[in-house]
Amino acid sequence: MKALLFDLRCFLGTIESVLKCEGVIEGGTGGLHKQNSSPTSQEIVQKKESILVVCQYYDPEPFRISNICKELVRRGHEVMVVTGQPNYPEGVLYPGYEGCQKRDEVIDGVQVHRCNIIPRKQGRIYRFLNYYSYAISSTRYIRSGKCITLDKRPFDIVFCNQLSPVMMAEAAIAYKKKYKVPLILYCLDLWPESLIAGGVSRNSGLYKFFHRVSKRIYKSADKIFVTSQMFSDYFYRQFDIKKNDITYLPQYAEDVFDLTNPKSGNKICELMFAGNIGEIQSLNTIVDAAELLKKEPIRFHIVGGGTDLKRVQEIAEKKGLKNVVFYGRRPLEEMPKLYEKADAMLVTLKSDSVLSLTLPGKIQTYLACGKPIIGAIDGECANVIREAECGFCGPAEDSRMLAENIRKFMEADNRLRLGINARKYYLSHFSLDRFMEKLETCIGECTY
Repeated sequence: MKALLFDLRCFLGTIESVLKCEGVIEGGTGGLHKQNSSPTSQEIVQKKESILVVCQYYDPEPFRISNICKELVRRGHEVMVVTGQPNYPEGVLYPGYEGCQKRDEVIDGVQVHRCNIIPRKQGRIYRFLNYYSYAISSTRYIRSGKCITLDKRPFDIVFCNQLSPVMMAEAAIAYKKKYKVPLILYCLDLWPESLIAGGVSRNSGLYKFFHRVSKRIYKSADKIFVTSQMFSDYFYRQFDIKKNDITYLPQYAEDVFDLTNPKSGNKICELMFAGNIGEIQSLNTIVDAAELLKKEPIRFHIVGGGTDLKRVQEIAEKKGLKNVVFYGRRPLEEMPKLYEKADAMLVTLKSDSVLSLTLPGKIQTYLACGKPIIGAIDGECANVIREAECGFCGPAEDSRMLAENIRKFMEADNRLRLGINARKYYLSHFSLDRFMEKLETCIGECTY
C-alpha cells in the first residue's frame, strides 16, 4: 500500500489527499456474507432494491446505462446515478448543462446527480484531466453523505458501470467502505489493456502504474460482470480474481432496434459500419477493402463519429473512392431507418491479443436487426459470428480477406437465412429481457 501511495504521489501530485486511497477495501472480491439458507430465484428477483449507480457517462450521452437504469425503475427498484456533466464524445458540455445547471434532475424516474468535470476536448492531457476530474469530484460527493435513498437510508448496493477510465470506480469503492454495502462492477472496458489499444506499451511506466491501479480497483468489487467470456481468464491470470466471482453478462441492443425489413431488390450491394470511429476500430481496413472492390457494384456506408473519423475520410478522399459514403454521428432514433439500407453490417477491430477478448456492443445491435455480419476481427466476436452462422469473418486488419468475404456474401444464396440466424441468436442470447432478468438475479444474490 505504501508503494502504491508513493506512485500516486509521484504521478498525480495532490490526488492522494482527495481520493484517500488508503481507504480501499482489501480482498473485496468474494467477500459477501453467506446466508445459512439460500433463497429461491423467484424470491431474489421479486426483492426490490435501492441501487446507487456510479458511471462517468449518462443520458443525454449515448450509453446503455441510461436505459438499464430506466428499466430498473420500471421494475420497481429505486435508482440514483452519480455521473459527470455530459460532454461525450465531442468534449463540449451539452447545451443546458454548463456551470451548475441541471446539477440534480430526475430522468425517467431515475435520480441523477452530476459532478463537476473537465470536458474531454482534444489531446491526451485533456483526456487525462477529464478522467481524473470525475474520479475526484464523484468521490468527494459520495463521502459528503448526500447519497442516500428517498427515505434517508444508505442504498442497498452500489453498481459501477465501468467504461474508460477504470478510475470512475473510485467513488463506488468509497461508498462501499462508508456504508458497508456490496459493490458490483460491470466491466465494459478492460483496464489497463485499453491503454494498449491507444498505443501505450506494456513495458512503459504508465502501463505498469495503471496495472496496479486496475488490480486494486477490480479486487475491491464483490462481483464483477463481464461482457465477454474471455475476460474471466484475464482477470484470473492478471489479478488473481476467482472465476466464481465473475459473471458473464453480455450487452443487449437498445429497444429502438428490432427486426428490420429485408432490403428490397437492388443491383448494388449496400454494406454498413455503424458505431464509434476510433483508432481501435480500424476503419482503414474497410476503406482498403473498398478500394479493392471499387469496380464492383458495392457501396460502403460509414455511420458514426469519433477521434479517427477525419483521418479515415482523408484516406478515402486521397484514394478517390466514390463507393464510400460518410454520414457522421446520427441520433439513435434515426439508426433503424439507416440499417434498413444495408444488405449486411461490417465490424472491424485492430489486431491485438486483448482486443480479441472483447465483444463490441454493435454486434448485439446488428444481430437484433436481423442483419448478416461480415467481419475483419479476431477472438470473441469472430466466435459469435461463426456460432450464430450469420455471416463471414476473417482476421483483424486483413483488408484482402475482408474483400474476399464480401464477394462470398454477394455470391451466397442463403443471405436471407444469415439474417434469420442473426435475429434468432440475438433473441436466445442478448435480448433486453434476458439481460435484465440476469442483472436483477445477481443484484438480489449480492444483497440477500
